[in-house]
Amino acid sequence: MSLNSNVRKRILETLATTHSFSTVTGLSRCICCDNHFHKRPFASSSWSYKNPNSGPRSAPQIRKRCVERDDFDKTKHDFGGLRGKGLEEFRILGSDCNFDNRGGEKCNLDGLNDFSESEDEEEEVGENEEDKDDELRALDSFDKNRKRSEVSRIIEVDEGELRHPLVREISRLIDLRSAWTPNHESELKRLLRSLKPSQVCAVLKAQPDERLALKFFYWADRQWRYKHDPIVYYAMLKVLSKTKLCQGAKRVLRLMMRRKIELYPEDFGCVMVSFSRAGHLRKALQILTVMQRAGVELDISICNTAINVLVEGEKLEKALRFLVRMELVGIEPNVVSYNCLIKGYCERKRVEDAIKLIEEMPLKGCFPDKISYYTVMGFLCKEKRIDELRGLMEKMLAETKLRPDQVTYNTIIHMLCKYNHAEEALGFLHEAEEKGFPIDKVGHTAIIDCFCQEGKLDKAKELVSEMFSKGCNPDVVTYTAILNGFCRAGEVDQAKKLLQQMYKNGCKPNCVSYTALLNGLCHSGKSLEAREMMNMSEGWWTPNAVTYSVIMHGFRREGKFSEACDMITEMIGKGFFPSPVEINLLIQSLCQKGKTDQAKKLMEECLKKGCAVNVVNFTTVIHGFCQNDDLDSALSVLDDIYLNNKHPDEVTYTVIIDALARKSRIDEAIEMTKKMLHSGLLPTPVTYRSLIHHFCQKGRVEELLKLLEKMLQRQNFGTVYNQVIEKLCYFGNTDEAYKLLGKVLRTASRIDVNTCHILMKGFLKNGNSVGSYRVASRMFNRNMIPDLKLCEEVSKKLIVDKKLDEADKLMLRLVERGHVSPECKQAG
Repeated sequence: MSLNSNVRKRILETLATTHSFSTVTGLSRCICCDNHFHKRPFASSSWSYKNPNSGPRSAPQIRKRCVERDDFDKTKHDFGGLRGKGLEEFRILGSDCNFDNRGGEKCNLDGLNDFSESEDEEEEVGENEEDKDDELRALDSFDKNRKRSEVSRIIEVDEGELRHPLVREISRLIDLRSAWTPNHESELKRLLRSLKPSQVCAVLKAQPDERLALKFFYWADRQWRYKHDPIVYYAMLKVLSKTKLCQGAKRVLRLMMRRKIELYPEDFGCVMVSFSRAGHLRKALQILTVMQRAGVELDISICNTAINVLVEGEKLEKALRFLVRMELVGIEPNVVSYNCLIKGYCERKRVEDAIKLIEEMPLKGCFPDKISYYTVMGFLCKEKRIDELRGLMEKMLAETKLRPDQVTYNTIIHMLCKYNHAEEALGFLHEAEEKGFPIDKVGHTAIIDCFCQEGKLDKAKELVSEMFSKGCNPDVVTYTAILNGFCRAGEVDQAKKLLQQMYKNGCKPNCVSYTALLNGLCHSGKSLEAREMMNMSEGWWTPNAVTYSVIMHGFRREGKFSEACDMITEMIGKGFFPSPVEINLLIQSLCQKGKTDQAKKLMEECLKKGCAVNVVNFTTVIHGFCQNDDLDSALSVLDDIYLNNKHPDEVTYTVIIDALARKSRIDEAIEMTKKMLHSGLLPTPVTYRSLIHHFCQKGRVEELLKLLEKMLQRQNFGTVYNQVIEKLCYFGNTDEAYKLLGKVLRTASRIDVNTCHILMKGFLKNGNSVGSYRVASRMFNRNMIPDLKLCEEVSKKLIVDKKLDEADKLMLRLVERGHVSPECKQAG
């Protein structure tokens, strides 16, 4: 095949660039042409062509090329499109060289390559690695004699920026991402150039899903004539620190390091918290090392973050060792450090240790604050240890001069109400008022709601009357709590009277109040009345999504499925989209009543109107068709899953496989199982049980064993052969079960013993006493002792069958192991 001159020239330029790059990095092997060459001096290269740009490149050129190279594929114009191979060239450079900053300090990026695992990877920690402190040794390199300047950096988005027209318009365009056109993107590009850095931060913060914020961050970074301000990077990290998107946080931090953006300890702390939320504790702590390699010194804030990460990761002992090492290297813990440990003690129910730590804090020059005491008080409130709670309040006043005030009592009242201790909360309310600390209507409402949840409506009404006598008039939240209590107790008529009383007292009910009343009506079997009340809401109150859901589920519970479907249609027409869970509840109810066709129609309507239908909804419909033995319709819905750009899960396949095997379509069940394995899905225990049952029932044992071998290659399932043997015995096929006995006699576990007993009983049931004797003998050979009573039954059956030698040997082996029947003892 011949190549034209332009194509040949481009290939030669690519090869020249690759060889020049390999020479600079010191590689001795060329990947593109698989040739070996020796390491050369930094500035020399034997690769030269007529193209002036194909000559050797200097280190600054390579560095500039790597720094300016983006992580995202610029050929993609879809919103949030990312490239999978974004940083390969950068990783190669990062392994051998450092990038010099203007100040002469070197920023080593090697540490970031330690976190290249996928986001879904689980942390692998061996038993012997749990107590290692390798990640904490970053403290040892801390220079306590070095002069430091405490730089405070506060990045807060003004609420006014969130309401800015530009920010709201961009957020609206992002919400329309599923129906984007080139015009939408052009408009978004135009608006992006008009945004101030603080407004870009506001857009990131305004997104309901942090993934959308990250995608917008990436998309904006690719735009022409736009460059992220440093505060945008800081704001993005702060947003990601509240999520498990640790890979996104790591990538943002890497971009900041590549682009020479000034880094602060708080930035590394955000990445650390994100890794911790994702369950990667060791990787979170390794951020300390990465931070030092980047030339950023440790400070108390990042150390407190590390302590909190350890506490949240249930590594309290390691957090204590970290605190000790901080003190050794010269980083003085502050009250935040100790508060994190106090929280860890309380979470482990070691409240005595928490109190002891509070007592030791003044000796170390750090006095506890109210948060220190409130943390312990919260645990005492949860455990209803009121006497100890009062003692702690007295100690707080005596030892630290922190006087319990209105905030203290409010905190205690709300914590007691949180754990449903209304009587105790009421006692503290009266105590606070006696000491001159009036509790507002919020505290009263919390106690009233707690009484209502406990069913003590009389107590709640007494407290409301007490509020009136104090001049603390209840508000709509207070009335709604009592109204909801009436509805929970089934006293809907009282709830209606209370609603009228609210108007008389000048308190207008809101949507929550009416929704609580409608919920009570629906639970009382009066869903039609609830709907009529909602229809008359115009001018009085406006129903929301919860209101429609309440009435829809009321119709569903009453079996009025046509009215429930109408409610969903009306709900969508009002702009309220039901969740997949709500859709699934209605679909499941329809399928249970045999109305699977109607359930499928409802799901399709929800799909057409933009509702979030997931694979669980499809699986419910498939299961409904399978229950009706309509496999063709079930397989048709399975195809619809792919047509709607979704993927069936292991539950979906298990439902189909079970239905196919139940209808004796074994070959199709085998192919569906192979398809599930090929899709990367792992079979569930239900999958195994279903296959084993139907294959054993049909007597197709060889095909079952071949299929199980393929399944076990993907996922080990220890008791699978036990189930096969037991199921074969259930269907009377003991000879085939005996052939598999060797596969369950490898571990000698209790489950294996039970399986052997089932097989022995199966042989006895079939009149084959010798078969039971053989199973018992193999058990003895594996140091497994069969059941004494069962062996006696086998021995009697052997004697009846004139197998006297086998009967004597069986009882002799029992005697040798100290298992003698009562009859033998009496004979002795």
